[in-house]
Amino acid sequence: MDERGTLADSGSPSSPVPWRRLLAGAVRDVDELWRELALPGDQLPAARLAAERFPLLVPRGFLALMRRGDPDDPLLRQVLPHAEETRIVLGFSSDPLIESGCATVPGLLHKYPGRVLLMATGACAVHCRYCFRRHFPYTELPHGVDWWQPALAHIAKDPSIHELILSGGDPLVLPDEILGTIARAAETIPHVARLRIHSRLPVVLPERMDQAFLAWFTGTRLAPVMVIHANHARELSPAVAEALGRLRRAGVIVLNQSVLLAGINDDIESLVALSERLAACGVTPYYLHALDRVQGAAHFLVNDQKAKELTHNLAARLSGWLVPRLVREEPGATGKTPLV
Repeated sequence: MDERGTLADSGSPSSPVPWRRLLAGAVRDVDELWRELALPGDQLPAARLAAERFPLLVPRGFLALMRRGDPDDPLLRQVLPHAEETRIVLGFSSDPLIESGCATVPGLLHKYPGRVLLMATGACAVHCRYCFRRHFPYTELPHGVDWWQPALAHIAKDPSIHELILSGGDPLVLPDEILGTIARAAETIPHVARLRIHSRLPVVLPERMDQAFLAWFTGTRLAPVMVIHANHARELSPAVAEALGRLRRAGVIVLNQSVLLAGINDDIESLVALSERLAACGVTPYYLHALDRVQGAAHFLVNDQKAKELTHNLAARLSGWLVPRLVREEPGATGKTPLV
């Protein structure tokens, strides 16, 4: 059980499924991260302190894409515990989207018309340091056998709901048996047409996109949609491209959403390279999010003026469909708020 209140590896310890073994072997110790990447020793004490508040977690395959000895590597900065995380910043909060008021039944968020978000788990395969749910009360999510049934019963009673979104945490850390059962149950609700998954695993643990996953995800009448999360072109390795190809060949609509992050992708060349690499992988750039103002992530903030300039320059360099929409999520809004 991790600090977010859920099993980080929901599979059996003796499970033969490769992705579960890889997840179980992820790096969780700050000192090990320092040794693996030969990072400067003077930054280690502060990183240990930050990791006490929000634990380190990074799969070794993702770690292998990072540059050794470079604390400013854009992939590393996304997962690197930093001294700035311990600073209290005015205007940043533990629940920046006020999601605590969106739960219709335990574990089900109804934030926007027509779709609902099922908080399938609090566990992830990677702990992104800018995560807007880093303080979410995951221990309050429903547990036990068939924990999801009250949520689906609520959906069945509301004909305005056409799309079920699996989120968390990251839903794909759960076993296929559980996720497949939820998908088949959702399929029996006549007014639900789509099943969408928001997941970082296709990027940080591409082995998760195996035949067992594809079988249940594409095996119902529900249209399958996968929204991945990549912030930098170097995240999209050949192994990731292969996994994304498997999704597309199976008929899955694949979109990407990014977060605009200072020191990671807040320059035009990085954003152009990301969109071009996504296109090469057959993925549509979907959203470029302004940072959600969660405590511990203020050092990633890019101001709106710079964000708009970057988007304008991106549109001047790329075909329109390769330019993600610059948006902000605002509490109480009926959808994402465009910034340009």
